[in-house]
Amino acid sequence: MASATESALHGQVAIVTGSGGGIGAAIAGRLARMGALTFLCGRRRAPLEGTAEAILKSGGKAEVAECDVTDLSSVEALAALVERRSGRADILVNNAGVGSFAGPLHQMPLASWEQVMNTNLRGVFYCMRSFAPMMIRARAGHIVNISSLAGKNALPNGAAYAASKWGLNGLSYSVAEELRVHGIRVSVVCPGSVHTDLSPHEGKDSKKMLQPDDVAHVVAMLVTQQPQSFVSEVLLRPTQKP
Repeated sequence: MASATESALHGQVAIVTGSGGGIGAAIAGRLARMGALTFLCGRRRAPLEGTAEAILKSGGKAEVAECDVTDLSSVEALAALVERRSGRADILVNNAGVGSFAGPLHQMPLASWEQVMNTNLRGVFYCMRSFAPMMIRARAGHIVNISSLAGKNALPNGAAYAASKWGLNGLSYSVAEELRVHGIRVSVVCPGSVHTDLSPHEGKDSKKMLQPDDVAHVVAMLVTQQPQSFVSEVLLRPTQKP
């Protein structure tokens, strides 16, 4: 079934981190179907190739770009690749994220804390730092940061994940104020539990949970807003409690 926004992004370039599966793959697929050349980013090439294959089969355009968002040099190389290949960056979706829900904070291994913070928060900083200059030169662009309702509510046994998402929300609000003067819109999306492999869903009805396509739909709406306004935050919940 054709989307109401089909071809709305024709000629634009989108970058989606963590697009090897789950929410990232759904977002990348949606943006590609809307006409954007979509750069698929992640640490492992094989899952990215799977997403690219699905996009190409649906008639979209995608390029695979291995990138570790926790490594600034890797992110800067990605930005250089995008500029070299396309000369522009219209949409940046910071979706790459990891969770840690193994128990209370005082028992959490230091390596787990570092992994969560470096991916969920530092990685977004690196990506915005690397791609914002291209958008500033064009005086246009969309940055969409995928956060979580855990960035709004207490999450026992997931304190590091919650802290990373609370931090991401604050980062997003502040950078939105910095970049809006350049015609760049920064939005944050806070979904509840989504049916992916990221977090535990024991006791929940997966059919009632949010699906990756639900988040992709929100991103599609955000990047097709009228130019005189922007939605700064979306809280996304399932219609029925799972």
